[in-house]
Amino acid sequence: MKIMGKLAAFLPFGGAILATVLLSASTEPTVRVAPMDTVGPRSMELQTQSSVIRDYLLAWQTMDAALSQNRPDLLDAVFVGKAKEKLAETVHEQQGLGIETSYLPKSHDIKVVFYSPEGLSIQLLDEVEYDMNVRKGEQSLGSDHIRARYVAVLSPTETRWKVRVLQGGTP
Repeated sequence: MKIMGKLAAFLPFGGAILATVLLSASTEPTVRVAPMDTVGPRSMELQTQSSVIRDYLLAWQTMDAALSQNRPDLLDAVFVGKAKEKLAETVHEQQGLGIETSYLPKSHDIKVVFYSPEGLSIQLLDEVEYDMNVRKGEQSLGSDHIRARYVAVLSPTETRWKVRVLQGGTP
């Protein structure tokens, strides 16, 4: 299906594993985060490390809500720039087709690869595995289990890290 392929291509980012987080039963993904001690010319504080991961995972939840409810306004909370523009465009295309898309992440394997010297951007890679379902009303038009690699760039705002770039591809 054309829309599923387009959505999968856009979406659902070595080293020892720092933590494996199991966030409740089957609805929450398994999250693994590689150590962040060598991610650029400056060290990353523990509070920054946890807030980047928290906000990135919140972005996935928000993306799912926006696409499954066809509400581009939900993107404002955690997306900016090109990532927000592309996702809002996808929501508008879905509205025109009368479909909704949901994403159920199964796992994230996250590695932060760069933290800028001035602290204004963080780049991460995510090997993500998720189930995607496309619906029209109550009818399922198709589903797929996807494994992909995402590159994300996050920038700080007054209250949280927001996703500026989110690009997906095959691992």
